[in-house]
Amino acid sequence: MSLRLVRAPEPYERLDGDGPSLFLAGGITGIEDWQSRAEILAGRAGFPVTVFNPRRAGFDMTREADSVEQIAWEHRLLRAADLVLFWFAEGPSTQPITLFELGSAAERPGRIAVGVHPSYSRAMDVRQQLRHVRPEVEVRSTLEEVVAEALRALRDG
Repeated sequence: MSLRLVRAPEPYERLDGDGPSLFLAGGITGIEDWQSRAEILAGRAGFPVTVFNPRRAGFDMTREADSVEQIAWEHRLLRAADLVLFWFAEGPSTQPITLFELGSAAERPGRIAVGVHPSYSRAMDVRQQLRHVRPEVEVRSTLEEVVAEALRALRDG
């Protein structure tokens, strides 16, 4: 039972034994590194999982070439993932790119798991928007809960 980590901007090619894949969608800029905690939780899954983590070391978003590369990587792997986990972390940002990605993912077929920290400023909006377009998605309140839900969904197929 192993965890495979693919971090931006690493290329990804599916390998035998990878198991299902999980994309960690959520705030990065000005937001705590919640992705590292999610990786640890996914590592305890008890079955092989590939985690796509968009947080990258030394990312300089003022460099246009780096930003273009980052956006292309995220776009490609958001669609390649078997399930996209959205986490809206506590912090000063409304995480507008994550809101955009959630809106896009919610409108197309595919599995998603969504969590919102209780103090996230747009928590009510996320819950209400999903209620209309994906009523089957239960919005979780902790990172641990949303990771557990995502792993259950991946394990159960």
